[in-house]
Amino acid sequence: MEITLDVAALLFLVAFLAGIVDAIAGGGLITIPALLAAGLPPGAAIATNKIGGIAGSAAATLHFLRMRQIDLKRSRRMMLTTFLGALAGGFALTRIDSGVLRQVIPFLLIGFALYFLLSPRVGAEDRTQRITPALYAATLAPLIGFYDGFFGPGTGTFLAISCVTLLGFNLVKATAHAKLLNLCSNLASVLFFAASGHIVWAFGLPMLAGQWLGGTLGARLAVTRGHRLIRVLMVSMAVIVSVKMLLE
Repeated sequence: MEITLDVAALLFLVAFLAGIVDAIAGGGLITIPALLAAGLPPGAAIATNKIGGIAGSAAATLHFLRMRQIDLKRSRRMMLTTFLGALAGGFALTRIDSGVLRQVIPFLLIGFALYFLLSPRVGAEDRTQRITPALYAATLAPLIGFYDGFFGPGTGTFLAISCVTLLGFNLVKATAHAKLLNLCSNLASVLFFAASGHIVWAFGLPMLAGQWLGGTLGARLAVTRGHRLIRVLMVSMAVIVSVKMLLE
């Protein structure tokens, strides 16, 4: 499928904006409609969107690593199980209807938004750890990875919230680890979709470049502006995604 220069430029700009948002709260709501408007069918748009997603999450992860916001040693098992969960989710996507998730997820996201609004100090600083990284890797990481491979919307929010409430991270550190794990689930999805031939690379490459640059800038904003910016964007995106899914 061919792409014109003006469409490529527009996708790059959209991806750049989405990369900034995605580094903090999730940008799929911006990029998938752009790919659909560019003429891709829904299945190809979802698959191609993962190319930009992996670039944005990789760029954000690298910046968070440089800022020492990620503990790689404690995250290795979580990375592996998130990756495996996303592979399983992609496989299940070809065999199971996602209709039930589409009905349940909006209410979970609204619940998370209310939790942040009613608990203004949550995520401002590190708190007591409730479970070990090993237990998180054995339970939540593969489940959220599966969800991302199978369905996707709100994955970054689920990861960040679970890192705050269960691992005791502040919001900046939770967002950093969410990007690391999201990178693993995106990588699994890209491998799965590439093997099945669903990715339209001519459309994915401008998205890759835009989201890499946007992801780098978004991660910088997350570190410099701190938990207040993350809270605002996370609540906003959770509500927007929920409303969109309910209206569909």
